[in-house]
Amino acid sequence: MSLGVWLVGGRGSVAVTSIVGALALRAGLAAPTGCVTELPDLRSDALPGFGDLVFGGHDPSPVPLTKKAEALADAGVVPASLVAAVHTDLTVVDADIRPLPHAATQAATAGLIVADLVEFRERHGLDRVVVVNVSSTEPVPDDDPAHASLALLEAALQRERPVLPPSALYAYAALRAGCPYVDFTPSTGARLPALAELAERQRLPYAGRDGKTGETLLKSVLAPMFAQRHLEVRTWSGFNLLGGGDGANLADPAANSAKSASKQRVLQETLGQQPQGTVRIEYVEDIGNFKTAWDLVTFAGFLGTRMRLEFTWHGCDSALAAPLVLDLARLTAAAHAAGRSGPLTELAFFFKDPLGDVPHGLADQWRLLVDFVAGLGPEAAA
Repeated sequence: MSLGVWLVGGRGSVAVTSIVGALALRAGLAAPTGCVTELPDLRSDALPGFGDLVFGGHDPSPVPLTKKAEALADAGVVPASLVAAVHTDLTVVDADIRPLPHAATQAATAGLIVADLVEFRERHGLDRVVVVNVSSTEPVPDDDPAHASLALLEAALQRERPVLPPSALYAYAALRAGCPYVDFTPSTGARLPALAELAERQRLPYAGRDGKTGETLLKSVLAPMFAQRHLEVRTWSGFNLLGGGDGANLADPAANSAKSASKQRVLQETLGQQPQGTVRIEYVEDIGNFKTAWDLVTFAGFLGTRMRLEFTWHGCDSALAAPLVLDLARLTAAAHAAGRSGPLTELAFFFKDPLGDVPHGLADQWRLLVDFVAGLGPEAAA
């Protein structure tokens, strides 16, 4: 199965790390560490191979992929030797990372995005294209009556006033172009009734949202432990330090609020109540593409004895996210080939704020994922 992976934010750190990683895997220069689809329980002939992936995307930045990759190597995100080894392939991909089109109305802009996606698919002779949003986090948009149905939305898109946030406009265009959509950000994306209606009409799957790579990944492991041991979690507070482009974007209070809400949701769902405490995110330019999270959990045990847990997570955001982006593109493509449409709730394992009524504990989400891949079957690769 030849698969186009179209990255919204194609010159950003996560996108470029994903591209460098896929090219290195295709050339046999790296191991698939971090790609859960390469674990024995998930390995399947239904999934397209890393060598079958063709990359494109949109991004407002004019910086060539080679220069961005070299900057990531200088920052310790990717090995400089790999960047040098895939330099020629990066220049080829660079031609398919285009400026984001813009027109007088959102309907016209969506039409230009659709044209880019269709041209990319046809020029490379691809079986399918999966659109993955790895762009900056958006503020939570205001509700609009046009979000309620596809007919209302398509009428509103013809007007000059924007009715969709960028991520949702992109989801609309992707679905119109016949492309499954994955939202790796906490932005709105396809999570609107009108877009769910469009996905069903087009018989397309979609997945999201907000990739789970650090502090929330730990919460999804630790919170079920407290619940299953019948320990009372009284407070859970987290303090996150983040550099890089994502950190700079989250310096905006509205974007920061959207991200923080996504990070806290797992506690309410897993514990059955929201403990006291908040998540704070602070931009620290000097730590670049790395992030540090410090969490304090206070809890009560038998006879009300008070106890506490503290943990610190220090990780590289792009190196944690990139293999998951590759996993999600492969899994979503296989689901599309197998005839799946609508929300891919079984991919909750990858997300902070997953679609559908699904468990938030990582172990339960893992079992859903294993069953999902087993159900795809090798015939889906045809």
